[in-house]
Amino acid sequence: MLSLLPRSAKIFRPALAGLLYIASIAPPAFAAEQVIIASTGGAYDRALKEAWFDPFTKATGIEVVTVVATNAEMRAKAAAMVKTGNVSWDLYLDGEIQAASKAHREITEDLTEFCRQFADRPGLSANACAAGGALLQSTATLLAYRTGKPGEPVPESWADMWDTEKFPGDRAFPNFDDPWRVMAAALLADGVSRDELFPLDIDRAIAKLEQIRPSVSLWWKTGDQSVQGFRNGDYSLGQIWLTRAKAMQDEGLPIAWSYKASFLVGDRIALLKGAPNRDNALKLVAFWLNSPAAQAKACEALSCTPPSRDAVSLMSAEARRTMPQADDVRDHIIVPDAEWINTNAALLLQRWNEWIR
Repeated sequence: MLSLLPRSAKIFRPALAGLLYIASIAPPAFAAEQVIIASTGGAYDRALKEAWFDPFTKATGIEVVTVVATNAEMRAKAAAMVKTGNVSWDLYLDGEIQAASKAHREITEDLTEFCRQFADRPGLSANACAAGGALLQSTATLLAYRTGKPGEPVPESWADMWDTEKFPGDRAFPNFDDPWRVMAAALLADGVSRDELFPLDIDRAIAKLEQIRPSVSLWWKTGDQSVQGFRNGDYSLGQIWLTRAKAMQDEGLPIAWSYKASFLVGDRIALLKGAPNRDNALKLVAFWLNSPAAQAKACEALSCTPPSRDAVSLMSAEARRTMPQADDVRDHIIVPDAEWINTNAALLLQRWNEWIR
């Protein structure tokens, strides 16, 4: 570019070069508006981008920037940013149980006032918008397995997960800062009834986990790890998220799952205190809650339950069939005791870390 300057301009070249360098590193004054959201990446983020983020950007001109982290990393990073006052994210996805905790409330904005516009909204579930965040989706953590030949027996319960003779092969379980679901599965496998599951008997759960530990080949920390482990043949039976199992099934991988061994979970969209793009973040949240089409498209791909009944009606019959049904919730799916889990979170994590080492 400098070679195109006239000879008489040579004396200004050093100064001009400096200006060009400064311009190359400085953000342009006309940079597009944005909102930054942290999520767990992979197939989950791809579904949200196509169904929610891209349509939002098209409608508003606001760019959605995603940051990928594990659930544990998100909570730790969010807490650190708020504590130091150096907040670079606007939103992050947190589990529905954690969104009801004191620790969550300390670092996120109370959305009660924002949620008033959605109160009594026809079609939206009663818990679609709450102080701890807007409901992204409800799903399950469950027993998924590699399918075999037609007519072969398939695992259906957590007791089957522990039965390595009838159902041989390596196992997979999550290992992040939320061990209640692994302990709960162990207790159910040990004969505890669903109505007596909470409070969890931690000692009994760990004793049962000792029995299956030699067969566990993968302790996954992210949804992507659980997916890659299945693709690689690292395990035949695993406790994973339904959203990831459904994404793998859609890829044509030989995977199925059982609602008879499952826990009801979900994600909420939380707004960090001091979010740099607060107004844009609230626009993104409102867009989700106001858009049954976006919810339907995302949950069509992930086999989740959206917060809007109108969205459910827009989903295909096949997608609705793979969602948890009313009979599944009534007869099998465990609704966790969020209050007990949050109250005992530190103890659960301490005992888990002592055992898993």
